[in-house]
Amino acid sequence: MWRATVLTLFPEMFPGPLGVSLAGRGLAAGVWALEARDIRDSATDRHRSVDDTPAGGGPGMVLRADVLAAAIDAVDAQSDRPRLVMSPRGRPLTQARVAELAAGPGPLIVCGRFEGIDQRVIDARQLEEVSIGDYVLSGGEIAAMALIDACVRLLPGVMGKLESSTDESFSAGLLEYPQYTRPQLFEGRPIPEILVSGDHAKVAAWRQSEAEALTQARRPDLWAARPAAKGPAKGESRKTPKNATDG
Repeated sequence: MWRATVLTLFPEMFPGPLGVSLAGRGLAAGVWALEARDIRDSATDRHRSVDDTPAGGGPGMVLRADVLAAAIDAVDAQSDRPRLVMSPRGRPLTQARVAELAAGPGPLIVCGRFEGIDQRVIDARQLEEVSIGDYVLSGGEIAAMALIDACVRLLPGVMGKLESSTDESFSAGLLEYPQYTRPQLFEGRPIPEILVSGDHAKVAAWRQSEAEALTQARRPDLWAARPAAKGPAKGESRKTPKNATDG
């Protein structure tokens, strides 16, 4: 069973949104498991202290290395599970990394608070710093939920159709093409005619073209990093591939 263990100062925040919808149904069905543990349980004083002032001075407080190391060891002393810490200075979380994590046993995730975590425990316990974006949250809990949700939806038995994940944004290095459904006409805006044509090859080619155009316009960094051969730039002629597939 895929298992996520979260070390946090606020275990009552879990499962939160992970307890509803696809993730919640998978959790109730035993497809995956979630354990939220209080870092304060590893404190050694009667006040259950977990932080102290920054060495060298400065504002705020820092999570102590000894307390957090004890919390990690109490859960995962001998395990080879991935050990993550949610941090805005970490490597950006990608769909490829999510797929790797979903294919494994499940991670241990440390949620920081205050001004951060003593670097020595990050080094000593080989924590992988992971970021979900270039912004700062009050703590790592919401970021951990985002990471767990991204992994859980890839587990067998969670999503209704396995094909659902293959056409999504980032799955092929592209943003997802636009989606439409009924009604056929909404406030004067029709569904693109090609999508109701019944010609699956043309639909696939349209979706590929739209995905490429969106990626070029909105995420030039993704477009530049694509390993696949790039098509003509926007505005140039494009030949429809003989065996086009969904983007």
